[in-house]
Amino acid sequence: MHIALAILVVLVFWTLMVQGQDRITGRPFATRSPVRARAGMAATSQPLATSTALQVLRSGGHAVDAAVAANAVLCLVEPTGAGLGGDLFAMVWDGTKKELHGINGSGRSPRSLTLERLQQQGSIPPRGALSVSVPGCVDGWSLLHERFGRLPFADLLAPAIDYARGGFPVSDVIAHEWERNVQALSAFPGFSETFTLAGRAPRAGEIFSNPRLADTLELLAHEGRDAFYKGRLAEQMTGFMQEHGGFLALEDLSEHRGEWVTPLSTTYRGVSVWELPPNGQGIAALQMLNVLEHFQLEDMGWASADHLHVLIEAKKLAFEDRAKFYADPAFTQIPIEELISKEYAADRARSIDMGRARMSPTPGDPAALETGDTVYLSVADEAGNMVSLIQSNYRGMGSGMTPPGLGFVLQNRGELFSLDPSHANVFAPGKRPFHTIMPGFATCGSEAWLSFGVMGGATQPQGHVQVLTNQLDFRMNVQEAGDAPRVIHCGSSCPTGDAATGSGRVSIESGVAARVRESLVRRGHLMEEAPGQFGGYQAIEWDSATASYCGASEARKDGHAAGF
Repeated sequence: MHIALAILVVLVFWTLMVQGQDRITGRPFATRSPVRARAGMAATSQPLATSTALQVLRSGGHAVDAAVAANAVLCLVEPTGAGLGGDLFAMVWDGTKKELHGINGSGRSPRSLTLERLQQQGSIPPRGALSVSVPGCVDGWSLLHERFGRLPFADLLAPAIDYARGGFPVSDVIAHEWERNVQALSAFPGFSETFTLAGRAPRAGEIFSNPRLADTLELLAHEGRDAFYKGRLAEQMTGFMQEHGGFLALEDLSEHRGEWVTPLSTTYRGVSVWELPPNGQGIAALQMLNVLEHFQLEDMGWASADHLHVLIEAKKLAFEDRAKFYADPAFTQIPIEELISKEYAADRARSIDMGRARMSPTPGDPAALETGDTVYLSVADEAGNMVSLIQSNYRGMGSGMTPPGLGFVLQNRGELFSLDPSHANVFAPGKRPFHTIMPGFATCGSEAWLSFGVMGGATQPQGHVQVLTNQLDFRMNVQEAGDAPRVIHCGSSCPTGDAATGSGRVSIESGVAARVRESLVRRGHLMEEAPGQFGGYQAIEWDSATASYCGASEARKDGHAAGF
């Protein structure tokens, strides 16, 4: 009797602990409160970047000013996901005009490099000189600042310069990723001299400084973007690359221009969701949402086997189209309107079998109907302006090619080109590669609702869809939507994929019931026991009822949201 009573007490205590682990929310996973403020909000993946953004907002800066300043700090404190040698995409909501603007800040391949040269190589190496494309980040900052900036450009770079000279304590998640990158990149020229302490990665809490990057940022502060694309910095980058077998030339840098683009949208549960057009992968999220609109996710229940099954199957369908069609629109015709049409989605949705996983997905025919690491940040100001910005070197810290004295590593986005002449994303001189980074935005009627992003290569469209469906189908708040466990499908081309069956692997974070995993296995899904790359999420939501912002930053990264 006493034993039975003791067991009952333990079970009741355990149940209360599990139900109460996330305080008052009642969710079956740990979460925390969203941040609420009226005058300004910033959400980034590193606390020093968040505080920098708020500092700029308090000084009278536009949300764009704060985003650029925060991004510059991230290039220093989170070199595992950002850097001047990488690319940038952004969306800007003009709170006065109620308009959404997009920037494609991706760089192009070297003009002197040919497809034949790469085919002789056999493949595009994931790192090294042949993977380097023109870095578009600095030009992206310039485009944003020219159109929306209020404060002098030099003022925006000052915090990053100060931290670069004086040093900063390395945060925990970044320290872990830094060590992995040092192991992979130390052999490349210039890398260890810039990014290690006596040949090793800085540990969590250690003070790290980058005086080389401080010098580079000071030159940009005084001379602007032309110092990077036409001046001394350009000469140093291209001279270094040619010395080490690269093809990047002064002409490639001097002729680079990012561009303002028109965001694309679809509707989901009465909300307009916006993504940037290819060469990025943003429309994959729109395709997935259009398919999922045909299923009553709320009735299935969050994290049920049916819910996760349709998420995975919708992803497979969209990513087959992604593999076939997404590329630089200057070099190929992409049936974008058809791919994101409701009619096409209805046809694709009908192909989902609720009882069986699709083993060999194929791309659709829209005409017939008609690891890498990244930083994401969001900033909003008192005037209602909001910025959704994402920036990356691609594989962690990029190619490993680190020009001496400049303090940054060049990206390796060129790896994403195909060498198949019949493929839309086949390499060509002066072409933008297929891109993974994608900022997200959502509106309700004529009002902004959500500026958001999820980091992590092919995780990003899947993450966008999951945080949106968590809010719109399962009534989670902006913080809960990112803290909730995620499911990630990696296709047959991933390291753990099964090329023989044409299927990939499914990774599910802890917090999903074992019986759900078992049901997915019975339907034919191949489960990956090792953790997947589940990304990192920041968001800012506009609460029109209270005229205030709600900020969120999840625990998978070091950052936080803050406002005033």
